[in-house]
Amino acid sequence: MDKPADIAKHDALNPACRTAGIRMIPVLNGRFKVWTKKIGSGKTKILLLHGGPGFGHEYFECFEDFLPPAGFEMYYYDQLGCTNSDLGGDEASNHMDLWTLSRYLEEVEEVRQGLGLDDFVIVGHSWGGILAIEYALKHQHEGHLRAIVISNMSAGVESFLVCANRWKKTLSPELLAACEKIEAEEDWENPQYEKIMMEELYPKMCCRTKPWPEPLTRAFRHANMKIYVHMQGHSEFVVTGNLNGWDSWARLPQITVPTLTIGAEHDEMDPKDMEKMAGLVQNGTYGYCPDGSHMACWDSQDAYFEHLLHFLRSV
Repeated sequence: MDKPADIAKHDALNPACRTAGIRMIPVLNGRFKVWTKKIGSGKTKILLLHGGPGFGHEYFECFEDFLPPAGFEMYYYDQLGCTNSDLGGDEASNHMDLWTLSRYLEEVEEVRQGLGLDDFVIVGHSWGGILAIEYALKHQHEGHLRAIVISNMSAGVESFLVCANRWKKTLSPELLAACEKIEAEEDWENPQYEKIMMEELYPKMCCRTKPWPEPLTRAFRHANMKIYVHMQGHSEFVVTGNLNGWDSWARLPQITVPTLTIGAEHDEMDPKDMEKMAGLVQNGTYGYCPDGSHMACWDSQDAYFEHLLHFLRSV
């Protein structure tokens, strides 16, 4: 009797049985493994790169309602240190040398090879958009990258901070003073700081649905803050980690693969940046999400997935 096509290929990390599309991929020469999950089936294969750094795939779960029904094959992937992959939680502290852009970029290629994606599209959101940009610049001429989507990510940290800090200025004078005092004193354990972020700012610029979708709250609950702080900083307004200074504006014209950039009206990233980026790459398209924020895939779904599906069908 022939094996059904949906039975996983057996190896040291994966049993020869149905696994609901889940496949563990070895990274760093087999030292660790990362979690992936295939959903749907189709000729166009899409690898989702989540944001953070340090968050997991969970807030992408709304994509299941749009991509597979439209005939697209999508892959979740939790980056090393995140959610279902190795080195989550406190283990991350013992491997601080791994949490760099260059190392994660190598990991994306290891995952591509491990999944056998020879003709695929990257959808990168936020920090995942940084990975999408850098992956295209490094690998676009190797023949396996069909297109990229840069969702809700500016081409440089400095331009991102300009817009993010405009949002901070919308706080009341009292809260703004408290926020800036905490940042100046680096009093990151002050509970008032997280309260300001989660109750005053993130509901405006991160996700505007009320209440937040459960997959998003779950992603925040499972976030690996050790990685986030090491690479980003203590909030979206203070980049003190090793991503500080990252900039790709001058390199965007080198990107030749079809590229969709997505911006949103209320995003912490300036949507004008995403529009400008689409004009700088060689084959760019821009999608705008009115009423949306950083999580436009949740709070501006009609526009977001109209842009995304139209682009995926075109490539």
